[in-house]
Amino acid sequence: MQPEDDPPDDQLVDAVMTASRALLAVTARSLAAVDEEVTLPQYRALVVLAQRGPRRPADLAAALAVTPSTGTRMCDRLVAHGLVRRDRPDDDRRAVAVSLSEAGEALVRDVTRRRRSDLARLLEALPADRRRDVADALRAFSDAAGEVPETEWALAPVQL
Repeated sequence: MQPEDDPPDDQLVDAVMTASRALLAVTARSLAAVDEEVTLPQYRALVVLAQRGPRRPADLAAALAVTPSTGTRMCDRLVAHGLVRRDRPDDDRRAVAVSLSEAGEALVRDVTRRRRSDLARLLEALPADRRRDVADALRAFSDAAGEVPETEWALAPVQL
């Protein structure tokens, strides 16, 4: 077995777990500052729509790794909250796609702007000579997770 085939050690998993809690805290704070009624899973659905554009509810559920019925209920709540709209193509009245409403786009932009600002402050605390290593490691981690790079979102990326 080659060293690169070895499973990650506990220290690596622990470090990623700790970092994920820190990143989740940034997201939770940013979301709460914008809209206390939107849950983190609902926000994740909005981000997927912002990244990838309109989706069938079943495709959105798959992207979120939830059951289709859970995805449909989530869409129902987001439609009721005015953050998502359902669209039916003229050529197939049975088909439904969900997409961000203007309010949904504004929410994602505002939360993203706040997250970027908070993350920039946190990254300033890193030694300058370690920042590139952190960026490289996080890009590799994001690629492994299948995340869409910020520069490739369907909703134009938000800058500070």
